[in-house]
Amino acid sequence: MGRPSRALLSREIIARAALDVVDGHGPDGLTMRALADRLGVKAASLYNHVAGKDELLDALADLVNAEIDLTPLAGLTAADWRPGLAAYIRGYRAVFLRHPHTIALLARRRVEAERQLLGYETLLAGLGRTGLAPADAAEAAAAIDYLVLGSALETFTAGFTRAPADYRPRHPALAEALEASALRGGGPGGLDDRGFELALRLLLDGLAARG
Repeated sequence: MGRPSRALLSREIIARAALDVVDGHGPDGLTMRALADRLGVKAASLYNHVAGKDELLDALADLVNAEIDLTPLAGLTAADWRPGLAAYIRGYRAVFLRHPHTIALLARRRVEAERQLLGYETLLAGLGRTGLAPADAAEAAAAIDYLVLGSALETFTAGFTRAPADYRPRHPALAEALEASALRGGGPGGLDDRGFELALRLLLDGLAARG
């Protein structure tokens, strides 16, 4: 099969290929050459659709953020906000658990991708309807980012590669905690998920106290 013609390329097709590269090879694997190889074109062809790496990352941010379900935010009110906000936050985390390598590329960049801006606008408008003042809503949005992106980027459990009993001679409290957590089930990710849920409850409790 011959190489696809330049007409088959688009910003979205390039962004999807970039996401595949990042998911498969990590953030350092995303180069214009690697992307061109994946698409079966010459690197120069990409520049007809994205001006450079910066614009490529904006396209990637649009694509990933389009997976975040914003509909739970539509029903936030002062009287009923907790279930909807929790559903949004869990969905937000699920997206970045699918694409954890994108965090290193996107988390410290300027927010300019339209889907990113739409997400923050929708979140802040919803938080405002719950009764939070604008400054409090901004702090809540920042706290949500820290919780979601931090929990998607770091796995607490994976840091402990030995059997819990192996820690006991010098670190008995650690061994006991790991053993007790394992009894609660959920497999290797169970502790990570429970830790996230605890942090989520604490965040929601803190917002309720401000409202």
